[in-house]
Amino acid sequence: MNETPHTPETSATAARAARELISWRNAVFAIFFLSGLSMASWVARLPAIRDDTGLSTQGVGLVILAGSIGSILGLVAAPWFLARFGARTGMILALLTVSVGLVLLGIGGSAVPSVPIVVIGLALFGFGNGAVDVMMNVEGAEAEREIGKTVMPLMHAFFSFGTVAGAALAAAASAARLPVSLHLGVIALAIAVAVFIAVRYVPLRAEVGDDTHTDAPRPPWTERLRANLEVWGDVRLLLIGVIMLGMSFAEGSANDWLALAVVDGHGFDETTGAIVFGVFTVAITAARVIGGPVLDRFGRVPVLRTLAIVGIAGLSLFIFGTEPWMLIAGTALWGIGCSLGFPVGMSAAADDPDRSAARVSAVAIIGYCAFLAGPPLLGFLGQQFGILNALLVLLGLLVLSALAAPAARERSRPTA
Repeated sequence: MNETPHTPETSATAARAARELISWRNAVFAIFFLSGLSMASWVARLPAIRDDTGLSTQGVGLVILAGSIGSILGLVAAPWFLARFGARTGMILALLTVSVGLVLLGIGGSAVPSVPIVVIGLALFGFGNGAVDVMMNVEGAEAEREIGKTVMPLMHAFFSFGTVAGAALAAAASAARLPVSLHLGVIALAIAVAVFIAVRYVPLRAEVGDDTHTDAPRPPWTERLRANLEVWGDVRLLLIGVIMLGMSFAEGSANDWLALAVVDGHGFDETTGAIVFGVFTVAITAARVIGGPVLDRFGRVPVLRTLAIVGIAGLSLFIFGTEPWMLIAGTALWGIGCSLGFPVGMSAAADDPDRSAARVSAVAIIGYCAFLAGPPLLGFLGQQFGILNALLVLLGLLVLSALAAPAARERSRPTA
């Protein structure tokens, strides 16, 4: 077998390629962070927007529904954006839409209080975030495949870092009595500038449906979009979606209902509810930070099955526990249990180099729809049967995730 001679030129080429991969990875880290920053900035100022616009609790729910609808439309539109514009331009357009939405939220929420402006702003905000969620996961999966190490969990941890930063900045803005319009306007400007800087390090390459990386002309975007839709017939891909469905449902439901379940379900005070929710966010973020090396050491299937069991144990302890320590321990296990389903699903969908971006787009849509649609469903069940009883649904979904885990098994990479 002929081996490439080791020369200063080949060493320099390898070093340059390694630097480019690191820059690409860091760019995706930045996009995840910006998405988390935008989300926390809006959510943290919701009470002030509610007060300035005079919205009732029901009115707030209807306004949030506009954002959820926008997010789902963004998820559905993301494959078209990728096929039509590519990752660089697509992510710029998506985050600029987020920025415009934030500006309108600030204007309608405080400068010129107006519920219709808030609704339009939140719809644009949701659409942009829904679209960029798919695109940044597509790009992250591609970068991970090129690097050859599991980094997707860490990418999702950067989203959590962004939410922490956004919440801290919002708290500081509120303490300084900054108007919502000024605060969200500054955040919008920072996101708009940062995305142009970050995407410079995202490589230009053949996009969705065309992973050949050649100089041959790409097929029309309509053909590439049609190729995206064909992946929905892949049974293994749909089983990966089942993994993400269960674990994303568990994560999204915790974000919206955990604190309320502590207060209304277990009868503790609001401070305890906030503390328990904080435990969840710390647990899921920490698990994602260390998740990559654990996955590389033990493999996806054993880790996913173990995490599903951990999540089931944690949820059971939370639902049936009576003491504060039981809720805290159960919540920590709950967060750890659902931490890696989404990022591992992204990686598994990208294993097949044939139309990997289209496959990632498909499972991202499944995961994010579960993340968005799950909490309202739990709200309906909670109204009928009680919030703790509604959480029993999550146990069944985590069982399904464990059963579907073999679909995420690593595919052997060709040796050089």
